[in-house]
Amino acid sequence: MRDAVIVAGVRTPIGKRDGALSAIHPADLSAAVLRALADRTGVDPADIDDVVWGCVSQASDQAGNIGRNAVLAAEWPETVTATTVNRACGSSQQAVAFAAAGVIAGHYDLAVAGGVESMSRVPMGSAAQGGQPVPGHVLDRYGVDGFSQGIGAEMIAAKWGLSRSVLDEFALRSHELALAASDSGALSGQLLPIAGLTADEGMRRGGTIAKLASLKPAFKEDGVIHAGNSSQISDGAGAVLITTSEYARTHGLTPLVRVHTSVVAGDDPVVMLTGPIPATAKALQRSGLSIDDIGAFEVNEAFAPVPLAWLAETGAAAGRLNPLGGAIAVGHPLGGSGAILMTRLAHHMRDNGIRYGLQTMCEAGGLANATILELL
Repeated sequence: MRDAVIVAGVRTPIGKRDGALSAIHPADLSAAVLRALADRTGVDPADIDDVVWGCVSQASDQAGNIGRNAVLAAEWPETVTATTVNRACGSSQQAVAFAAAGVIAGHYDLAVAGGVESMSRVPMGSAAQGGQPVPGHVLDRYGVDGFSQGIGAEMIAAKWGLSRSVLDEFALRSHELALAASDSGALSGQLLPIAGLTADEGMRRGGTIAKLASLKPAFKEDGVIHAGNSSQISDGAGAVLITTSEYARTHGLTPLVRVHTSVVAGDDPVVMLTGPIPATAKALQRSGLSIDDIGAFEVNEAFAPVPLAWLAETGAAAGRLNPLGGAIAVGHPLGGSGAILMTRLAHHMRDNGIRYGLQTMCEAGGLANATILELL
C-alpha cells in the first residue's frame, strides 16, 4: 500500500516587512528553496512529477502561476510542471496535502510541496483591489458589513475570556521560545541563509508586558488585539520533498516523517479563526489517535487568541504547543507559512524523538487545515 513521506524540508529565514528579503522577487525566493531541496537530497529535478506551490496574494509579482515561475527561476528542466494553490493562510499546508494525496494515489512518485509570500512586495489584499470578493447577499446572511480577521480575533478573546495581559504573556512566550530555538541552533539544519539573513528576522529580545501595554489596539478602540500579540507581516518561502517509502528506499532517500492524516474543516466565517478546533477534532477522529498521543503541536499564531482558545478547547498539554515559538515572534508569510511550519515540526520531531506531531492553521473564510505527521 502506497504512503506519503517527507524526506526533506528547507525554508528561508522569515524576513520582516521591508527587511532583508524584500528586494528578492518571490519567484526567486521560491527558486532558492527549490534548488536547496534538490541539492540537499541529491534528487534530479527532472525526476520530480509536479511542484504544488501555495501563495495567497496572486497579484503583481505573484501573479501568473508563481509555482511555474519559481521552477523556471530555479533553472529546473522545462519538463517540471507546477501549479499554484490558494487556501488562504493554509495554502502551502494544503499544497502538502495535495502532493501527498497525489503520491498515495500513484499520480506522482516524487513531488515538491511548498509556498511563498512576499508581503513587502505584494501587500495582503492586493488580489482583491477594485473588486468585491464576498457578494453582498453573503454578508447580509451573516449580518455584517465585511469579514475581518482582526475583529474575529477580538471575538475569540471575548468568548474565551482572554484578557490583554494573558494575550501579551503568550506573545512574550512566543519570542522567548523562538529566540531559545534560534540561539541553540535547533533551526540551523532547516534554514537556507539568503541575502545575509541567517535567522528569522522578526524576533525581539527584551520584551516586557509594560512595553506591550503601550501599544494601541489595532481593531477596536477598547480592544485587546494589537501589533505585539498578532503575527508579523513577513516574507519567506519553504518546501518539502514528498515520495513513498518504497521510492525513498530504492533511491537512497531517508524519510523524516510520514503524512499520517490530513483534513480540512470549515467554521463560522465571521469569527473566522476558530477552524483549527474542529479541524483538530476531525484529524484525531480520522487518525484514531487521542490528543495525548500528540507530542508536539504547531498552531499558527495568527493572533494570540487563536492558539489559546484552541488550547482551552482541545485540552492539549500547554508545554507541547508551539515549542519553537510562532508567528507572533517570527512572522507569517501567508502562502509560505504552512510549509515553513511543517519543516519546523518535522525537524523538531526528529531531533526530539517525538512520534506524532499535529499542525493546524486558521484561514480566511473560517477554514482550517490539520495534518498529523508520524516520525519514521
